[in-house]
Amino acid sequence: MDGLQADHDVSERRACRVVGQHRSVQRYEPRADDRDHELIERMHEHARENPRYGYRRITNLLRRDGYRVNRKKVQRLWREAGLRVPTKQRKKRRLGNSANACHRHRAESLNHVWCYDFVSDQTEDGRTIKMLTLVDEYTRECLAIEVARSLRGADVIRVLDRLFEERGAPGHIRSDNGPEFIANSVRSHLQHCQVGPLYIEPGAPWENGYSESFNGSFGDELLKRELFINLHEAKVVVEDYRIKYNTKRPHSSLAYFTPVEFANKARQSGQVYRQQPPGLS
Repeated sequence: MDGLQADHDVSERRACRVVGQHRSVQRYEPRADDRDHELIERMHEHARENPRYGYRRITNLLRRDGYRVNRKKVQRLWREAGLRVPTKQRKKRRLGNSANACHRHRAESLNHVWCYDFVSDQTEDGRTIKMLTLVDEYTRECLAIEVARSLRGADVIRVLDRLFEERGAPGHIRSDNGPEFIANSVRSHLQHCQVGPLYIEPGAPWENGYSESFNGSFGDELLKRELFINLHEAKVVVEDYRIKYNTKRPHSSLAYFTPVEFANKARQSGQVYRQQPPGLS
């Protein structure tokens, strides 16, 4: 219509009369459905709180808030709002050939295979903090994140003993060949507790893929966003994140159940490897 007015130097009224279009159509500006305003505001709140979540995970959170909404509608509103998750460039990782790799020796039930690894960060004064992360590979539940200035083999044993008493010992535990994991004391303790260690091939971190995946989310959603004032604050904030990850964060690999919800379903269906801990020294 604008082109017609410009080419023939006529008014909007006359141009509309010529083409048989009502002037209100020409002046119409689409507006968001008033019923969607609350939904859009809530979507923005979730996006601000969880900037690394995409529209699929936001859709699940909205449903948990009580909104009856489908994924396509959230995707449309997400795009119209200009929301997006920044693209991350990932280096290609080789899978390795070890029989202990996560894609070869898979967890078949809750408590069947755990994995653990270390993550490092620092406090505001530049001092290093070290974190031991433990994950149940079947349910993706983060069982613990131990935060300290330094962690040794004895600390690994202490954390494992606490989890074994709370949850029962797993069938296997997967890790890399770090000195804290291959220490004689740790290996002997795992043997005593009837837990089979699964050491991945050196230089192939993705063989411990569930640990790598969790640590990536942990770093992306928390460590890269927070500057810890001191060790105490780091412990509190990290534990809050662990609880939120387990109880509120929908997991795409679990059909958007949270890890705790998925673990409860596994217990109800009897998909538990071992429920009672072995004798501990």
